[in-house]
Amino acid sequence: MPEELSSARRRVLAKFVERLVVEPGSKVRVDKECDPSSTAGVRDKEEGQELLDEGVQLLSGYQARLAAQSTWGVLVVLQALDTAGKDGVIRHVMSGVNPQGVSVHSFKVPSAEELSHDYLWRYASRLPARGEIGIFNRSHYEEVLAVRVHREFLDRQKLPPGEKGHGVWERRFREINGWERYLSENGLKIVKLFLNVSREEQRKRLLRRIDLPDHNWKFSHADVAERAFWGDYQDAISEALSHTSTEWAPWHVIPADHKWYARIATASVLVNTLIDLDPRYPRVDEAQRTELLAARQALEAEAPPGALPDPNVLRADE
Repeated sequence: MPEELSSARRRVLAKFVERLVVEPGSKVRVDKECDPSSTAGVRDKEEGQELLDEGVQLLSGYQARLAAQSTWGVLVVLQALDTAGKDGVIRHVMSGVNPQGVSVHSFKVPSAEELSHDYLWRYASRLPARGEIGIFNRSHYEEVLAVRVHREFLDRQKLPPGEKGHGVWERRFREINGWERYLSENGLKIVKLFLNVSREEQRKRLLRRIDLPDHNWKFSHADVAERAFWGDYQDAISEALSHTSTEWAPWHVIPADHKWYARIATASVLVNTLIDLDPRYPRVDEAQRTELLAARQALEAEAPPGALPDPNVLRADE
């Protein structure tokens, strides 16, 4: 599988991804305008697996180039409601990449130390380095989603008097946009994905966790309790997508009722992002090439009797 796509395939990929983007400056109602059961014309899981395999191979090649160039880092922001399949997306889409170049961070209830800092502090400390791909399994967007739905979370953040009243969410949208712009201007490409699962599909998946013994460990009563806030979350998600989909960090809404399709769509967005970045292996200058040739001669001279001086040259010629 080549690391490059033909220009025709590249256009198809870009058009596919474009349908998933929340247009910067637009207002979106995710529960009314985004179909969580869509498969965008992909016929079935079997066809989808072929596309996913292609995407995984492309990711592997581009990740190697990203690491070698060490100019850009990539931050994947993965947001979803419970059961949307975040863990499965990470496991399948990133299955072919070098694990040394990928980090995954899940953000749970903030610790006492984290609550003693500003709300972005714990996320900033987990950002990927240049040449790396970092994945936030839930992210700083919890600060305008879960914290907005459950105002008691905001009360725990020890904000100064008057800073958690009217306008707090608009201010946080502005602060997040500014922070993400700062990161993007300093070499961090941000890929934001919202896995959009329907309420009915979530119900089925929660029942599956109860019905299958080997899935019981995944079940949490808290997930069922959160369903009572479904409408509040839809409002908060729609507001967040509308206010924070920007030119430098647009949101992508991934239909997630079919797990296999969510994985294809996620891989497509990541591949499209890396193609746009176009990382390249560094070129060596003349001084470096001279050093390489000298090292090669020294290593060839060490070949034992009967061994090829450089077996790699033979393979390249075959």
